[in-house]
Amino acid sequence: MKLLYSLVPLAPLLGAIVAGLFGRYVGRAGAHWATISGVAASLLASLLVLSDVLSGNTFNGPVYTWAEVAGLRFEVGFLIDSLSATMMVVITSVSLAVHVYTIGYMRDDPGYQRFFSYISLFTFAMLMLVMSNNFLQLFFGWEAVGLVSYLLIGFWYTRPTAIVANLKAFLVNRVGDFGFILGIGLLLSATGSLDYAATFAAAPELAGKTITLLPDQDWPLLAVACICLFIGAMGKSAQFPLHVWLPDSMEGPTPISALIHAATMVTAGIFMVARMSPLFELSDIALSFVLIIGAITALFMGFLGIVQNDIKRVVAYSTLSQLGYMTVALGASAYSVAFFHLMTHAFFKALLFLAAGSVIIGMHHDQDIRNMGGLWRKMPITWAVSLLGSLALIGAPFFSGFYSKDMIIEAVGASNLAAASVAYGMLLLGVFVTAFYSFRMFFLVFHGKPRWAAGGHAHGGHDDHGHHGGAPHESPWVVTLPLIALAVPSVVLGAVAIGPMLFGEYFKGVIAVDPSHPAMASLASQFHGAFALGLHSIQTLPFWLALAGVGTAAYFYLVNPAIPARLSVQFSAIHRLLDQKYFMDRFNEFVFAGGARLIGGQLWKRADQGLIDGFLVNGSARVVAAIASIMRIGQTGYLYHYAIAMILGVALMLWWFAPVMNPAPMVK
Repeated sequence: MKLLYSLVPLAPLLGAIVAGLFGRYVGRAGAHWATISGVAASLLASLLVLSDVLSGNTFNGPVYTWAEVAGLRFEVGFLIDSLSATMMVVITSVSLAVHVYTIGYMRDDPGYQRFFSYISLFTFAMLMLVMSNNFLQLFFGWEAVGLVSYLLIGFWYTRPTAIVANLKAFLVNRVGDFGFILGIGLLLSATGSLDYAATFAAAPELAGKTITLLPDQDWPLLAVACICLFIGAMGKSAQFPLHVWLPDSMEGPTPISALIHAATMVTAGIFMVARMSPLFELSDIALSFVLIIGAITALFMGFLGIVQNDIKRVVAYSTLSQLGYMTVALGASAYSVAFFHLMTHAFFKALLFLAAGSVIIGMHHDQDIRNMGGLWRKMPITWAVSLLGSLALIGAPFFSGFYSKDMIIEAVGASNLAAASVAYGMLLLGVFVTAFYSFRMFFLVFHGKPRWAAGGHAHGGHDDHGHHGGAPHESPWVVTLPLIALAVPSVVLGAVAIGPMLFGEYFKGVIAVDPSHPAMASLASQFHGAFALGLHSIQTLPFWLALAGVGTAAYFYLVNPAIPARLSVQFSAIHRLLDQKYFMDRFNEFVFAGGARLIGGQLWKRADQGLIDGFLVNGSARVVAAIASIMRIGQTGYLYHYAIAMILGVALMLWWFAPVMNPAPMVK
């Protein structure tokens, strides 16, 4: 099976090499067929691996050892169990849909082959991350997905906004990754191993150890290590306050929004914490930190989605909010529920991103939802799949998002952590907010009066590919086919998977839950089947909050569309706060970027110009010039001056050495 395991990441890597290095020779068709074939082979192998795992066969071992230093082994190794195998299937299936979709979306782009190379390379990096059995390979995959996301976000490198966005993503993720590598370093120093199994085996001993961070202040080692690891997850999974990169990353092409920001890169942090459950379970401090950060992200990032007018940014803020829900579940020790929501969210969020891309194509690349309306007649397939994706997102009963989202709320309600009650209230409010902004977008895009002109853009929308004019139209089959394929799991996956994944033995021996954390046991005692859960939901508060959110959006944007404008004037301060994204970008620009420029300016002025140029370089030059100017006095060019100098020199030498050469006479 090792060969099959190796095929999963190497097939997309081979496709990336063909498209990236030989793209000019194989052409556009060759590039997309090479990468699609690689990802399809990877998906097939992943399905075979998952089937093998479910039949009871797992694997944990090295594949290649490339260095050994002082007994510490640096290896490439695979950990194949139900967690990694499921993640492999999710990554490769969404990636395949994105690859096919890209044929239609990027058909006129001059960087066609380069784009296919990047997304296939990203798939390879993500697979290496989730398949790793040691921290070194985890960190390699972690950094590789960050690097390729930098390339993808800035794919249209002639746009200043894209360059700013990819640099912002890169720098913010470096902040998180600094914490991540500190956590790995702490665990390595405590255990002497980079291997997961060895670290997890030593975890009970580590639980009693402390580390001195400040004088006379000892902190639990595991709490510090887990919080450092989670800071890495805050960067990758865009948790407050390291979330600021994700909305701006919408500057990249829409297919990467689905690949990076729905199913893969942003879920890396969630996957990592679930994988590290044997460590996190031994620290209530770390779990409380995770819970609080997730609750803040879930609610306050949802608020920002209300005021967005770019169709991709609305979906981006919904991603931030849903990642907050997953993080809260991790903090409540409901790791399997968090992963369950990760899996369902991957499909319906990829569906929503790709549907948004279909709308953008139909609108000739105008992304402003204020310029749309009434598109359901022009784009019936996109309308239908967008409705299904939106219902899954808000947690409508029997849709996949309902099962995972409802379980998160119930798990937090059953948690015994001190912060759980506050987080529970924030999640309930987030249900209303999610339903409101999701259907605000849906109604503004597909219903109401058309706000576009048949001869072109109603309000001069921007076009990435140079297309102008014409009424909105349905997208080609290479765009709509992946939408239909993603709609199926968005509807049925939750009901099929909830039983075995949450209450069966799907994650037995993979995810650890301490008996002192009762959330999962409470959920298991109340679960009576997927159908019964769906029927019972109409009696619960989340259902009515979601319904209220949809009804409010319908009234505001279909029945009485003057209300939002009036409210934005009456509550102008709140609207400005949300529109400016809590002024966090300005704060970062002023404090961190401005501080860096100030420090850099002072270093340049005082260290570079003053010390190095002024003292060392120019100072040494001035010393040499001074010595030379003194020596130049004697360099007159007259022969008699040199003769006199020679005579004086000989006289001086005779005077100095004469006592030595003529010693006193000996006394007889």
